Amino acid sequence: MLFNSYEFILAFLPVTLLLYYLLNGKRLAVAANSWLLFASLFFYGWWDIKYVPLILGSILFNYTIGSLLADGAGARRGVSRKAIFVFGIVANLLLLGFFKYVDFFITNVNWVLDAGLPLLRIVLPLGISFFTITQIAFLVDAYEGLVEERNLLNYALFVTFFPHLLAGPILHHSDMMPQFASARTKVLRYRNVYLGILLFSMGLFKKVVLADRFSEWATAGFDKAGTLSFVEAWLASLSYTFQLYFDFSGYSDMAIGIGLLFNIRLPVNFNSPYKARSIIDFWKRWHITLTDFITTYVYTPILRSSGSITFANSLVAIFVAMLISGFWHGAGWTFILWGSMHGAALVLNHYWKKRKWWMHPVLGWLLTFNFANFSFVFFRAKGWDDATKVLAGMFGVNGVMLNYSLAKIPLLAKLGDWGVQFGPWLQGINGKDETWISVALAFPVILLAKNSNEIADVLKPSWKSCTLAIATFAWALMSMSKVSEFLYFQF
Repeated sequence: MLFNSYEFILAFLPVTLLLYYLLNGKRLAVAANSWLLFASLFFYGWWDIKYVPLILGSILFNYTIGSLLADGAGARRGVSRKAIFVFGIVANLLLLGFFKYVDFFITNVNWVLDAGLPLLRIVLPLGISFFTITQIAFLVDAYEGLVEERNLLNYALFVTFFPHLLAGPILHHSDMMPQFASARTKVLRYRNVYLGILLFSMGLFKKVVLADRFSEWATAGFDKAGTLSFVEAWLASLSYTFQLYFDFSGYSDMAIGIGLLFNIRLPVNFNSPYKARSIIDFWKRWHITLTDFITTYVYTPILRSSGSITFANSLVAIFVAMLISGFWHGAGWTFILWGSMHGAALVLNHYWKKRKWWMHPVLGWLLTFNFANFSFVFFRAKGWDDATKVLAGMFGVNGVMLNYSLAKIPLLAKLGDWGVQFGPWLQGINGKDETWISVALAFPVILLAKNSNEIADVLKPSWKSCTLAIATFAWALMSMSKVSEFLYFQF
């Protein structure tokens, strides 16, 4: 089930909220949390019910391993805590690896050895990347003695809570489990309802009005066009860059908004990343909970295992951590290259800071944004051919074509002497004037406007803001001509 579907907005969410607060109103807290757990599993199973046992099995397994680590029961049976911990981590990685990477591995074996092995064509269960690393973090914390509350119901709810289940944010048990146990979350709080509806409406608008519109031009350019001219390629790449921005930002807003309806505060996961003036700043703003996870559970262990904590070793650890991050995002060499690019950029950025070199903020933003835009070509492309096609167009390999009407302007007509053509300039991406205007208008929005979290922090309930929320929600609801998945569902 998707947030941007009629069945979710008009049926699932209202019914779930109503029964949750009715049960809490009768002081049936356990029943209320049990209902929320059931609703979350129903939400997950809506896509394919056969994967519900998979997530339940993962929850029971990790809860058991975490309990053994926390209370030392394994040690009393002669099994070391380290052995239990390693077993738990490996089991989670094998589960993720089987579903996500086995066909990638077979494809590469066939390519190298010409083995002719058949692909298993395994369908990737939605959310497996997120609920797996969430529980890996839980096991690490349990091993380090940081786990206190171990209520199975609250743990299962922490993993499956439907606002974050499919595409994040990545939750930390120490932040979430106390909220599910707290009496403060059981009472309807009107300010949270107000903010929740406002954030959900803003996120829905970003997704169905903005992101889905940009996706039409990006899809045409990346997946359908044979070749792209200079302008077409740049508009295709920028359309995807803005599609991803509004899609991911929209999901994050909706997730936080839904959480607030249940008095649950999810962590901020998106903070205007295209305002970043360096790649370090970019990763502090983009998928914030993933950056925290990589730093705590990937980068830090790699650095510690290097033998000595030096600046050079930290740079190596940064690169390897981002390489792993790229592979986590998708089973493909394009994702590995994307992760490598960001790893190399972060290494260069940290070295730059170490040397205390200066760069003008405008130049810093220009380099950061364009680097992100170029790297997203590999992030979006389904294969090397699609990536090279778009990049070739961006570098002018296929020439430059402008709107035929510009040839009527004498000064611009002279560009024809330099090889510039005039004609149907956006045909390759099924574009029209709306395309370049939308891309142009997106820049001041991402650079100058406050983001939704900043608005929610200072906004006070009023008729003006209430009208804005209703209008935004109505516009988005009327724009839902089709139900499209969020991009991060693929990862």
